[in-house]
Amino acid sequence: MAKVTKRLADASKLVDKSKVYDPAEALSLVKQLATAKFDETIEVAVRLGLDPKKQDQQVRGAVVLPHGTGKTARVLVFAKGEKAKEAEAAGADFVGDDDLIQRVSQGWFDYDVVVATPDMMGSVGRLGRILGPKGLMPNPKTGTVTFDLTRALGEIKAGKIEYRVDRQGNVHAPIGKASFELENLVGNFNTLMDALTKAKPSGAKGQYFRNVSVASTMGPGVKVNVLRLTAVAQ
Repeated sequence: MAKVTKRLADASKLVDKSKVYDPAEALSLVKQLATAKFDETIEVAVRLGLDPKKQDQQVRGAVVLPHGTGKTARVLVFAKGEKAKEAEAAGADFVGDDDLIQRVSQGWFDYDVVVATPDMMGSVGRLGRILGPKGLMPNPKTGTVTFDLTRALGEIKAGKIEYRVDRQGNVHAPIGKASFELENLVGNFNTLMDALTKAKPSGAKGQYFRNVSVASTMGPGVKVNVLRLTAVAQ
């Protein structure tokens, strides 16, 4: 723990706390500060100017990052019959109906994304208490409740991520790995910010992007200049 703390402290010294960086500059610095022995994930943290307690100010959706996430998601699909065959052909890692529902209900979580056909949701709904807290519950808003399994799985395997505002008005989302080329991280960052801009609730007033920062798994946060982002989101 001491080594981790010292590494973080040393890295933090290279970040000008009084400065807000342009996205490319911020991501370049984050790459430089990602010195762990593994390929660290780069994450964006966004503080939104809204009241998440109000139903009309919820922000939730999904977006396909053009350069992927650096990780191939393991996908579980709840489907039966021909749709189960379609899911298998489209690259699903786990496919089933009642057998998988039973397995999940017993605490199995060896997957990253859950997709279900609409006709399965009556049964899958019973897993809400288990999948919900982990952000794994299928939802039409994120494209994970659908009969078009070929498209859904194609997007997920290509780098589709979900985003959702938490109770404090924050959104956290991965945009790649420290090993990515800078231009690919910038492209993924811009794609995520565009999606959040389009998801702005009509009831959100004032400055929408209050604070944006980027960081690697083990590195310090670097603040991003939100002025241009805010201008677009007004």
